[in-house]
Amino acid sequence: MSVFALEHKLGYHFSHPQLLQQALTHRSYGSPHNERLEFLGDSVLNCAVASALYERFGNLDEGELSRLRASLVRQETLHRIADVLNLGDHLKLGEGELKSGGFRRPSILADALEAIIGALSLDGGFEAARALVGRLYQPLFADLDPGKLLKDPKTALQELLQGRRYGLPKYVVKATHGEAHDQAFEVDCLIPELDIVAVGTGGSRRAAEQEAAKHALELALQR
Repeated sequence: MSVFALEHKLGYHFSHPQLLQQALTHRSYGSPHNERLEFLGDSVLNCAVASALYERFGNLDEGELSRLRASLVRQETLHRIADVLNLGDHLKLGEGELKSGGFRRPSILADALEAIIGALSLDGGFEAARALVGRLYQPLFADLDPGKLLKDPKTALQELLQGRRYGLPKYVVKATHGEAHDQAFEVDCLIPELDIVAVGTGGSRRAAEQEAAKHALELALQR
């Protein structure tokens, strides 16, 4: 399918079309492929989303902004945007990936979208890339409700895992420190399905569990 249709959806015309072609090329197809552009695009995307959240939500602290950003740049979200762009129709994949349905695979589509953002930043500069992110994310920004996303970490983590049909996290007291009247707890939050072990500390077991859940949630949102 012609890339002109894709450029129209992106709202951007590449001065160096070879960059867009590279962004759409999976390593299974050959070189130059899109992995380096993906690396660049990941950083550009994180910066652009962070900037947008900073401007929109002046009442949120660093941790809350980080959790919102993680929810917006995770693979699941990128896959949804890639589907809207019909990105799978434009990918260059090797024969094996074509036969196995790689053009529908969330990881491949998410990586290609990041690669496009990286390619556009090279072609038109960071501001052009930030404008693209703004266009792609406009519906998500419009519907973003921090109140729903920023629940207490244990609840938010449990709901996230249930939504993905994973088991509930396990909390294990790893150590206690100090005297009985002034104890500090160290707790591990374990999510075997995602290979996550997150550590939290606090003046009570509950506080330590919430801290561990917060770190585990941040990791889970990135996977």
